[in-house]
Amino acid sequence: MAAMKVMVTGAAGFIGSTLSHALLDRGDTVVGVDNLNDYYDVSLKQARLDRLTARDGFEFHQQDIKDADALRGTYADSKPDRIVHLAAQAGVRYSLENPQAYIDANVTGFLNILECARHLGTDHLVFASTSSVYGANENMPFSVHDGVDHPVSLYAATKKSNELMAHTYAHLFGIPCTGLRFFTVYGPWGRPDMALFLFTRKILAGEPIDVFNHGNHTRDFTYVDDIVQGIVRTLDKVATPDPDWDPKQPDPATAAAPYRLYNIGSNNPVNLSRYIDVLEQTLGIEAKKNLLPLQPGDVPDTFANVDDLIKDMQYAPDTPIEVGIAEFVKWYKQFYDVDVAHNLK
Repeated sequence: MAAMKVMVTGAAGFIGSTLSHALLDRGDTVVGVDNLNDYYDVSLKQARLDRLTARDGFEFHQQDIKDADALRGTYADSKPDRIVHLAAQAGVRYSLENPQAYIDANVTGFLNILECARHLGTDHLVFASTSSVYGANENMPFSVHDGVDHPVSLYAATKKSNELMAHTYAHLFGIPCTGLRFFTVYGPWGRPDMALFLFTRKILAGEPIDVFNHGNHTRDFTYVDDIVQGIVRTLDKVATPDPDWDPKQPDPATAAAPYRLYNIGSNNPVNLSRYIDVLEQTLGIEAKKNLLPLQPGDVPDTFANVDDLIKDMQYAPDTPIEVGIAEFVKWYKQFYDVDVAHNLK
């Protein structure tokens, strides 16, 4: 496939930076956009960004997607062929504390992206959704063909709104849009507010870890390289109208417009207690645990049906947690200069 110019929003983020490297590796040019906000450690975002700006083919614009004029200016100047929109206010629990941040970034920010695509054009807009949209649904495994009308967090509601907004723009303006529902992403360069990062830091410091739902819930943990491979394959396969779409039996995953939805998950749910066991074995340290009830906004279990991803992209994530956790721990110790040798009793 010919090299492209791709705008990646959230380029200093966990998934965005990993994706940017993958696109550069295959010869694409990347236009990175990120506001470098302080939702978590800015020095980690800067470290990711430093690795990217050292590479040929990467240009960076520090700006907020909420700023419609600035975003439009960058888009008009850089003229990207395609967009991968990953910038968002993330986190389920933080949405209970600061709901406005989610409306500003996830709804208004996404509208600005759609407006750039509408007025300045794009071959394909790929955007991040989340497994959190499944909310109160307990029909496992979660399928993109199921309805997702019962979110249990504002974060999930904003991501569901993104899917609806994208469908509207695909329908009205013919913009090819593909939404990707990510399932619990982890791996090197990950976010400090996510479980694996928090657990690793606290275990190494000898501090107790908070284990919600007493460790009994399951997650479809998905390694970051698998997520990125799914994004790249999806980016290359431009969304098209579904000729079999039936308005009398509307399928949420496709449309008469150029619009698609996919799950990207490991299709292999793991109990949180098992996840912690693997981390303990990898670190060689037994964790001290605070066993707590399920947090408001969290769902007990996630499990991705990835049949459509396999059928359309000939791809499914396959990195086992033993490999993924080991890669994260290796990165963590190098990045934070941790030299610890422990053995489990």
